[in-house]
Amino acid sequence: MEEIYTFAGNPLDRVSQRRQDAAWVAALLDDPETLLLPFRELKPLVVDQTTPKPAWQPITAWRDAIEHGATLVLLGIGEGRAHFALDATRAPAPEEAEAMAADVRGLAATIPGPEAAILAEARSLIDWHARHGFCAQCGNPTTISSAGWGRQCPNCRAHHYPRVDPVVIMLAVRGERCLLGRNRRRVGTRYSCLAGFMEPGETIEEAVRREVFEESGIQVGSVRYLASQPWPFPSTLMMGLLAEAISEDIQIDPEELAEARWFEREEVRAMVERSRTDDPIPGVATLPPPLAIGHQLARRWAFGIDNI
Repeated sequence: MEEIYTFAGNPLDRVSQRRQDAAWVAALLDDPETLLLPFRELKPLVVDQTTPKPAWQPITAWRDAIEHGATLVLLGIGEGRAHFALDATRAPAPEEAEAMAADVRGLAATIPGPEAAILAEARSLIDWHARHGFCAQCGNPTTISSAGWGRQCPNCRAHHYPRVDPVVIMLAVRGERCLLGRNRRRVGTRYSCLAGFMEPGETIEEAVRREVFEESGIQVGSVRYLASQPWPFPSTLMMGLLAEAISEDIQIDPEELAEARWFEREEVRAMVERSRTDDPIPGVATLPPPLAIGHQLARRWAFGIDNI
């Protein structure tokens, strides 16, 4: 079985085959057992600020917001109960809903993995609706359809569905060394795998070779898929890969990277350990935190779990 990283491993049954059954969805909305998670500005409401957790609430408490058109998405069925997400940014909170909004990225590091995966699904969908209120075909306002999993244009009848942007993230390896880069927009000494969006008409392998060469000047040969991770900022699929570097001389793209360099395997092992804490040593190279797939790719190679 594959390793499951943060934002993956969603336990809900997405019931995609029933989303267009309006009567069935309506029954879920009337069921007092149905749960709802409100979001404000893409941040879920949480309870218990000491050890925060998502503030799942009875859907009946948010009836007014739903009836006034707040974006509502059916996330799925879990433990016999329907779970919805609601964009409550402009909706007043019920008096009994004592909760505060929390950033998904920070919250995901402290809650169980399955809960983080549900947050990823919810945040991505709510963000998509916020960005796609108008038809890309004719420009008219669209309406929500399929229990929140689509939008339809009442003018030209075009249907629009949530998008996921594919991203390749790769660790280029040559012998006992790997290539890591430091983003020019990030201060400090955090290094990570190179990454980039795929382009139309491009295979995963071609995207890896293009991105590594564009950012670092390094040529890549064989490419091996390792794992993937949903990344809800706003909605990408990170495809993690190991790449065989067939050249050594680095020539960075200064628009993308402040620096790129080769790291020995032992160096990366030490970086993995340092990155497990939120208190890095100033001036000492580190990796992204464990919730990021870039950390996991480096860890797997550094400790001999994967090789090209």
